[in-house]
Amino acid sequence: MPAESLRWDTLEALKNSPKGRLKYNPDWLEKGEDILSGCNEAPSLSPLSGLILKRLNMSPRALQKTCSLGSASTDPSTGLSEEALVSSTSPFPSQASLFPALFIPLYASNNLSPVTNPIPSPTISLLSPRATQMEGCIRICEEKHRAKAKMELSLRQELQEKLVASVASRESEQLKRFEELMELKQRQEYQSMRDMVDRETQESIGRQEKLKEEHKNRIKILNLRLREAEQQRLREAEFERQRQVEGRERLRALNAIQEEILQLNQLLEPAAPTQSGPSPVLTSYSTRANQLCSQVSEVVRMTAEGEFPSVEDMTVAERALHEMRSLIRVMQEAAAQAQEKRKKEQEEEEERRKMAMLQAQQEEQKKSAALSAKEKARKKGLQTKAEQSTLKWYQELQDSANQCAQSFEGLNNTKDIQTKKLRMELQKAATIPVSQISSISGSKLREIFDKIDKLLSGRSVVSGGKSVSTSQHPNGLDFVSYKLAEKFVKQGEEEVASHHEAAFPIAVVASGVWELHPKVGDFILAHLHKKCPYAVPHYPPMKDGTSVEEYQKILGYRVEDGGVEAQDSFLKRMSGMIRLYAAMIQLRWPYGSKQGPDPHGLNNGWRWLAQMLNMEPLADVTATLLFDFLEVCGNALMKQYQVQFWKLILLIQEEYLPRIEAVTSQGQAGSVTRLKQFLESSLRSRQIPPPKGQLSSHFWRS
Repeated sequence: MPAESLRWDTLEALKNSPKGRLKYNPDWLEKGEDILSGCNEAPSLSPLSGLILKRLNMSPRALQKTCSLGSASTDPSTGLSEEALVSSTSPFPSQASLFPALFIPLYASNNLSPVTNPIPSPTISLLSPRATQMEGCIRICEEKHRAKAKMELSLRQELQEKLVASVASRESEQLKRFEELMELKQRQEYQSMRDMVDRETQESIGRQEKLKEEHKNRIKILNLRLREAEQQRLREAEFERQRQVEGRERLRALNAIQEEILQLNQLLEPAAPTQSGPSPVLTSYSTRANQLCSQVSEVVRMTAEGEFPSVEDMTVAERALHEMRSLIRVMQEAAAQAQEKRKKEQEEEEERRKMAMLQAQQEEQKKSAALSAKEKARKKGLQTKAEQSTLKWYQELQDSANQCAQSFEGLNNTKDIQTKKLRMELQKAATIPVSQISSISGSKLREIFDKIDKLLSGRSVVSGGKSVSTSQHPNGLDFVSYKLAEKFVKQGEEEVASHHEAAFPIAVVASGVWELHPKVGDFILAHLHKKCPYAVPHYPPMKDGTSVEEYQKILGYRVEDGGVEAQDSFLKRMSGMIRLYAAMIQLRWPYGSKQGPDPHGLNNGWRWLAQMLNMEPLADVTATLLFDFLEVCGNALMKQYQVQFWKLILLIQEEYLPRIEAVTSQGQAGSVTRLKQFLESSLRSRQIPPPKGQLSSHFWRS
C-alpha cells in the first residue's frame, strides 16, 4: 500500500533528520539547555499556515479532498498536495522541513512574502486518520528514542559519576602519595643535609686532629733536634772541658817534672866540687843535668804561649826526668863510697843514740805506769764522752761533708739565671723522689730507686717535665749527693718521727743508694751526726766562749727567734732519726749485687749499743733512744749475736737501767717505764718481736 510505504519513508526521513540524529553534548548541563526541549514542545503551525488555512476555507472542496482518505490529488490553484497539508498541520514544526518542496511553490505561485510580526494563530489539531496515525507512529518512535536516550543518559551519568569518583579517588590517592613522596624527599634532603653537615664536621674535626698531630710531630721533631743540638753542644763542651782538663793535667805534670828536675839538679850541684878539685865524672853529670833542665825548660817555654803541652812534649819531658833520675842514682852510688869513709863517725853517733834511747824508754815506762793508774781509776765509773777513734771518725765525716759543701758554694751563690734554674732543677730531682717513698708497692719503690741511681750515675732524668743531669755542671754530682743525703735525714726527722713504719721503705732505698754510691752514705752519716749527735754516740761538751743557744743547737735542739723547742718535740725528732738509723743498718737493697759486705751493717749497731752503755746516761734522752733502737733493731741483733745479745740486754736491765733511773726526774719517767717494760717482756719470753712495718717478701712482688 502506498500509505504504508510512505509511512515508513516518513519514519526513515525523520530518523535521518537533525531531530532524529541527536548527539550527546557534555556541555548541555553546564549551559542549562534541555536536550529534549524540542521534543517536549507542543506542536504548532508555522506563521505561513494562516495563509494556507485561508485558501482552504475559501475552497471547501479542496478541504474535503484533503481530508478524504486515500485521496492523493492536489488543488490546482494552490499547487499543494494532501501530504503537504498534512505536514502543514502536523503538531511538530520540524515536519515542514521534511517537505520543503511543498512550501516553495506556495511562495512562488502566490507571490507571498513572509509576514513580519505575524499574529500567532492558535494551534490546530488536524483529525485526519492518516495524520493521526502518522503522528502516533512518530510519537511512539520519539518515546522509544526518548526512553532510550534517557537510559543511555542515565547510564552515561552513572558511568560518568563512577569515572569522576574513581578519578577523584585516584587523584586523591595520587595527591596523598605525592604529599608522602614530597615529605619523604624533604626528610631525605634534611637527612642528607644533616649527614653532609656531620660529615663535614667530622672531616673538619679530623683535619683539626691531623693538624694537631702534625703540630705535635713537628714540635717533637723540633724538640728532638733541639735536644740533639743541645747534646751535641754538651758533647762538644764536655770534649772541650775534657781537653782542657787533660791539658791542665799535662801542664801540671810538666810543671811537676820541671820542678823535680830542678830539685834533682840542685842535688848534683853541691856534690860536684871536692877537696882535691872538681871530679871529671861529677862534672859530666852536672853538665848533662843542665842540658836536661834546658830541654824541659824549652818545652815549658813553648807551652807558656797559651797552649797546653802535647803528648809528644810530655814524652820528651818524662824521658828527660827518667834520665835525670838515672844520673842521681849513679851519683848516689858514687856518694855511697864517700859515706863509707864516715862510717866510724856514724858508729860513734849510734852509741850516743842508744844511750839517749835508754833514757827515753825509762821515761816511757814512767808515763805508761801513770796511764795504767788513770785507766784503773776510769774503770770504776762510765765515760762522759765518746772514744777517741769514734770522735776521729765523726770528725772525718763532718770534714768530708764540709768540703763537699764548699765545692759547690759557687753553685749556691751564683747570680746567673740559667745556673740558678739548673740548681733548682737538680735539687728537685734529688729531693722529690725521696719525698715520694712509701710502702704502697715494691714496684713503685724500685722506680724511685732507679730514678735516684740514674741521677747519681750522671744520666738524664725527667723532673717537673724537664730533663736534667748532674753532668750539666762540674759540681752537679757533689751538690746532688749532699742534698740527697740531707733529704734522707730530714725524712727521718719528720716523716719517721710521725709514722714509725715509714722508716723501713726510706731505709731500704737509702741502703741501696749507699751500696752503689758510698759517698752518699758518708754524707747521710754526717748529716745524721750533725742533727742527732747521739747517733754517734757523742755528747758534745760545752766549750769556753760558746753561748747557751749555740750549745743547744750543737746538742740537736731547734732554736728559733731566741726560743728553744719543747723537750717532747726534741725527743720526737731524735727518736725518728734513731729509728731510721736502726732500720738502715739491718736492711739491704734486695736487687743489689750482694757480693760485697754491707755498706753499714749490723756490726755498727752493736758498736753503737756498746758505746752507749759505756757512757753516762742522760736524763730522758738515753732511755728514749735505747727503747727506739731496740724496738727497731733488737730482733735483727738477737738473730745475729744470740747469747751475747741477751747478755747485753741483761746488763742493761741490771746495771745500766738503775743509772738511768738515778738521773731521771719524776716528770721524765715515761721513757724509762717503756724501756723497763720492754726489757722485762723480752727477757721473760726470750724473744724480741719483729718491728711493725717491716717489709715482707710479698711487698716486693706488689
